[in-house]
Amino acid sequence: MLLWSAVPTPLNNDLTVDIPAVERTIRDAIAGGIQGVFLAGTCGEGPWLQDRERSRLVKATAAAAAGKLKIAAQVSDNSVPRILDNVARMAEAGADYAIIAAPATMLNATPERVAALFIEAASASQLPVGIYDLGRHRPIVIPENRLKEIYLLPNVKLVKDSSGSPDRRAIALAARAVKPTLRLFNGDEFRCLDYLEAGYEGCMFGGAAAVAPQLNRIAALFLAGRMDEARRQESEMTQTLFGIYGGESIACWLTGLKYYMVRRGLFSSTASFLGYPLTPECQAFIEGYARA
Repeated sequence: MLLWSAVPTPLNNDLTVDIPAVERTIRDAIAGGIQGVFLAGTCGEGPWLQDRERSRLVKATAAAAAGKLKIAAQVSDNSVPRILDNVARMAEAGADYAIIAAPATMLNATPERVAALFIEAASASQLPVGIYDLGRHRPIVIPENRLKEIYLLPNVKLVKDSSGSPDRRAIALAARAVKPTLRLFNGDEFRCLDYLEAGYEGCMFGGAAAVAPQLNRIAALFLAGRMDEARRQESEMTQTLFGIYGGESIACWLTGLKYYMVRRGLFSSTASFLGYPLTPECQAFIEGYARA
């Protein structure tokens, strides 16, 4: 069972990366049984970080990890040359994998052009590649009829599937049947067991930074075949995440997660580019959970 954390990025109030907090967070992830970290993704605010700050983040992580966990860094961008520039920076900083998601914006985004962006970038990447599939949660969507082809590219080694789509999940599993070395990660923290039962190897999501003990228990129960207990544990984990995120509306999402990291003594601030609120209800839940 592969358990990775798509970690939030600790920031100073001037929105630069808080290096001591990175070091504390990585040491905590290793102690919590996390095997890899995904940096500068959605939860990691990668699309908003300056290039030099992403490099500082990866370098600090690599130094703190000292080879004890794998490091994946998002390199998504709006053209193949920009993606490959990002890959080169992440490789120099110490990343093991480059993660490519759909770009934030793309003119003339025909299915053929979207597929070509992924195929050309993945094929030319100097790092092994992971595909971050957000499905229809984002305006630019990897076309379903090209997903398997992309997953079967020799340089594509892993998939983070946050699509929530059974059809896209079936495509990933079909690709893995052809290429057994392809590692499939569920990126939806509210559907862990659905994906594990379907045949995915592990989980990779942002809330793992807060619920690693529960996630480890779910994995152990799943591997032991104790599915009723695993589902009860998953239900408890879901309620914990809703408490940290501000309810089913996810009103406090990133700020709540960062506040939890502050209460744990890992982060120094809740600073972020995205400005989610911290409601009194969310704060009260986190205070209680952090003391437990």
